[in-house]
Amino acid sequence: MTKAASPTPGGTVSGIASPASPVRLTHRQILTILSGLLLGMFLAALDQTIVSTSIRTIADDLHGLSHQAWVTTAYLITSTISTPLYGKLSDIYGRKPFFLAAISIFIVGSAACSFSTSMIELASFRAFQGIGAGGLMSMALAIVGDMVPPRERARYQGYILATFGSSSVLGPLIGGFLAGQGSILTITGWRWVFLVNVPIGVVALFVVAKVLKLPHTRRDHRIDWWGAITIAIGVVPLLLVAEQGKSWGWTSTESVVCYAIGVAGLAVWIFVERAMGDEALIPMRLFRSAVFSKMSLFSVLVGMGWFGGMMMIPLYMQIVKGVTPTRSGLLMLPLVGGMLLATFTVGRVIRRTGKYKIFPVIGSALMIAAMLLFHYRVQWNSPLPETMSFMALFGAGLGGCFQILTLAMQNAVEPRDMGVATASANFFRQIGSTAGTAIFLSVLFSTLSTKISSAFKAAYETPRFQQAVHDPAVLSDPANAPVLTMLKHAQSGGGSGLGVVDDSSFIQHLDPRLAQPFKVGFTDSMHLVFLLGAAVMVLAFLVATWTKEVPLRKVSGLEARAAAERGAAAPDAGPAPQG
Repeated sequence: MTKAASPTPGGTVSGIASPASPVRLTHRQILTILSGLLLGMFLAALDQTIVSTSIRTIADDLHGLSHQAWVTTAYLITSTISTPLYGKLSDIYGRKPFFLAAISIFIVGSAACSFSTSMIELASFRAFQGIGAGGLMSMALAIVGDMVPPRERARYQGYILATFGSSSVLGPLIGGFLAGQGSILTITGWRWVFLVNVPIGVVALFVVAKVLKLPHTRRDHRIDWWGAITIAIGVVPLLLVAEQGKSWGWTSTESVVCYAIGVAGLAVWIFVERAMGDEALIPMRLFRSAVFSKMSLFSVLVGMGWFGGMMMIPLYMQIVKGVTPTRSGLLMLPLVGGMLLATFTVGRVIRRTGKYKIFPVIGSALMIAAMLLFHYRVQWNSPLPETMSFMALFGAGLGGCFQILTLAMQNAVEPRDMGVATASANFFRQIGSTAGTAIFLSVLFSTLSTKISSAFKAAYETPRFQQAVHDPAVLSDPANAPVLTMLKHAQSGGGSGLGVVDDSSFIQHLDPRLAQPFKVGFTDSMHLVFLLGAAVMVLAFLVATWTKEVPLRKVSGLEARAAAERGAAAPDAGPAPQG
């Protein structure tokens, strides 16, 4: 590997060659820059999980339980919409200013969230925070694409997934701990959920400002503001209905209006993007690449399957197995471990062989197998080691798919479109994860009452259950009163199970014999969700199988752009990436 040159009067920047000459960073230089990128990504990844275990405490303290969904929705909308804008603007003006801006916005938004006095204020500050979050992940991946050739890129993306995986474990632990504290340094415990981002963000800001000095030649382009506005008009209503559809009703007037506005907005957005040509937020010419088009669809499908599994498993652990949110985060370690092991293995193989197509095929097949095992094998009383082995399999499948999404889309476009391709991968995956979460949770809760009622009818005839409902100790325990009252009003000994939809905490305080039908009903509903998730991943498997593999380039985005500016072919550039 060629060592980067020292600063010279000819225009080099902090040990990195000027755009007019080939640029190849050493492994040490890449790791130095990557340290700052990982801190920024850690902020975004941690914030997705740290709030989830503390939101109920926050809502209770701010007296706004009915508004808690908007805290998540506001963040999701702004982070999703801002992602493609970051990608396009960074292609034009350079990555560093926008990555620094994303970190700064995220820090300010986090600090503001900690001062919230109502849920409406918190939702507003979360929306501002989401504007920064939209650039943290996509900008980091785009910068890695600039620095590292595609064939070497998987080696470093393992660090990125390790950061993401560790945050998925640490988030629930930290969030649960902080929310459980009355106060820390005279500040209410839950406010530290947001304040903890500030010191991490400041360190990330300092590191990135100091070490990230990549050359960039500004190109004069128009900014596609109309594309940004129309994609917001198209996507925001669909995200709203995805988040609020369960409470509104999927066929309610509000939902139908959102569907209509969303479809109309997307149609206008496509028209605007076609008219803008190369200036478009996501140029339509990119979709002429079969690899880019199919990997965009693959991103949506994997996002759906990924979040479907990731949402169900913690719910199963907490509701059925009765573990705390903090412990459920620890029990996710096999999934994270499987993902990391697969990621590093895939990275080494890609670096050695230059082949990548087989991994999303294998990865999606492993996710299908894991979901089917959850569907057929996991019961309310299944031993945890067996369940955790299926989690590891699911994680291994994710590790085979996750990094290939970005890698294949970056490799399928010209280096000047690196930011757009990276942002598109994150944008489509976010859309898929949002849709998957909405659909799968809707299926779960729409069938839950029926499944619990069926479980009660089946249990009611058993001697064990009859013994429980006539046990004086059970009858005198106030914790069992809600179920006993429900049984008195139920016909044929069945229960409606409606209470569990809104609040499942009482299940853990019931007599085990009375709690069993609730756990059986939830597990049965979960089975249907995993079967639906497996069907989605079958589609992803077919898309991955039908995608043509384009040989990975052996030069980084910086080298390719430097060669293009000299009017020469980049060394080892490989075939044109139009697959």
